[in-house]
Amino acid sequence: METMIREDIQALKRIQANLASCILGKTDEIVLLMTAMLAGGHVLLEDVPGTGKTVLIKALAKSIRGQFRRIQCNPDLLPTDITGVSIYHPKDEVFIFRPGPIMTHILLADEINRATTKTQSALLEAMEERHVTVDGETYDLPKPFLLLATQNPIDFEGTYILPEAQLDRFMMKFSLGYPDAETETKMILAQSVVHPLDELEPVVDSEQILAIQKQVKQVHLDEAVAAYLVAVTRLTREHGSIYLGASPRATLALVQASKALALIQERDYVIPDDIKFLVPYVLGHRILLTAEARMEGATVQSVLQSVVQQVKVPVRWEK
Repeated sequence: METMIREDIQALKRIQANLASCILGKTDEIVLLMTAMLAGGHVLLEDVPGTGKTVLIKALAKSIRGQFRRIQCNPDLLPTDITGVSIYHPKDEVFIFRPGPIMTHILLADEINRATTKTQSALLEAMEERHVTVDGETYDLPKPFLLLATQNPIDFEGTYILPEAQLDRFMMKFSLGYPDAETETKMILAQSVVHPLDELEPVVDSEQILAIQKQVKQVHLDEAVAAYLVAVTRLTREHGSIYLGASPRATLALVQASKALALIQERDYVIPDDIKFLVPYVLGHRILLTAEARMEGATVQSVLQSVVQQVKVPVRWEK
């Protein structure tokens, strides 16, 4: 196992270096994206246009030698535009399935909240079951499969709010944000001649990613650390400022994400700091605050910080 971990770590470092060459100054966000991929989860990126979301996702697809497809969501988009459709061929008297863009390793659903709720629901089966059903026939998605959806947090005209059931399917939600002045200066100088994405080379393949995903499941989660993790998610259901707490699916997502993060941090075991780092991104979009808490100026992030502070961290004493 130690040999496999060393090989995994080297592969992950190469991916991280590739992504960092395309998106400057976003170390934490790169780690979060890699964590979601290794944990088999999906990501919702909520950010204003032009912050590098598409570049980051394309860089990831290119780094793992994976197929990349992009869907520009709008109210006219139909479920079959995503999943594919069966077309009848009169000559052969058979229906032939024409796969949609979802048949890929990495799918970008741009501005997902502009698609109708019916079209959004077409993604649910793929996100949870890793297959799509068209005309009664089930088709498996390529492995690995990662859905990254984006939405604009300030533009609500012509949008359809994602239902809680669909939000709960996303393992993480985070944003890239604007770069600082120094980073933005480096960016324009680096891209004045050639875009880093054009020179990016694959550093692993999809089979290696599948192997690392299996390795993530073997990362050790101590019973005391597991109890700490459960205490955090359960407190969100009992906290006075929270109307809707984290679901059991959120608990499982936090477990898998913590294991993946531990492997990225070159460990084969989870520590409480892994959980603390991930809580805002894994639980933040899954909870709703009470009206009273919002009126008092509380935010999801501040309430989650309060939750983490209230849970006692397990400590092991060595003699």
